[in-house]
Amino acid sequence: MKTAVVIPARYGSTRFPGKPLEDVAGRSLIRRVHEIAAAAEGVDRVIVATDDERIRDHVLAFGGEAVMTPEGCRNGTERVHAAALGLDEPPDALINLQGDAVLTPPWVIEAVIREMERSPNAPIVTPAARLDEGSLQLLQEAKAAGEVGGTTVTFDRAGNALYFSKAMIPFIRDAAGGAPTFRHIGLYGYRREALERFIAMGPSPLELTEGLEQLRALENGMGIRVVEVDYRGRRHLAIDSPEDLRRVEQLLAEDGELIDEQGRAR
Repeated sequence: MKTAVVIPARYGSTRFPGKPLEDVAGRSLIRRVHEIAAAAEGVDRVIVATDDERIRDHVLAFGGEAVMTPEGCRNGTERVHAAALGLDEPPDALINLQGDAVLTPPWVIEAVIREMERSPNAPIVTPAARLDEGSLQLLQEAKAAGEVGGTTVTFDRAGNALYFSKAMIPFIRDAAGGAPTFRHIGLYGYRREALERFIAMGPSPLELTEGLEQLRALENGMGIRVVEVDYRGRRHLAIDSPEDLRRVEQLLAEDGELIDEQGRAR
């Protein structure tokens, strides 16, 4: 199976313009994400998909591959699809890795690829991490305070997604029931044909209501396989502001770099 990681990277983000080019402890954000993708075993090609020449030129300058995509792409998935259409040798599988996923360990990407190889009938594969008691409490407190960030997912015993939500699912009425809570990791592995089908569907009511595009697939009867991953003690943080970048630098200082000087996963 030929696999390409495509990293969508916009310059004109509403909340944080120019984010991909921001410095994070000596290297740009987009370079760090590119290094993570390149360090993952099973990845044949890493491509940055952008609509801005500054990002393209920066990626080419550090030796990466970048393709220009239309400004009108509404989200990262559409940008990944646009990039795939222009490839001379389309891969069998495309991994959509967010351009700010600087704390996503390479072994999470590897887990998605392994599941795609093991389950050829799964059109889409995405990872999730089991929350321990402390992490669960922190997320519950954040939700109670009105924070939107953090998506949870439930899935059946075969690993097929039942639902994704910005709310806490499952609702814990009785903790003795034993159902764990999983935080969804926003990384997707698509079969090439599945990505074409997903884009052709167009936005769905549940997707628009929750603001989660993966619900488009479920609402249209398209399965998503969820693979459980372990962050091995490392912490996760979404990047929505310059303050978040500084917090990422602190986490990298405390948890250690993900990639060594030879470009290998630590």
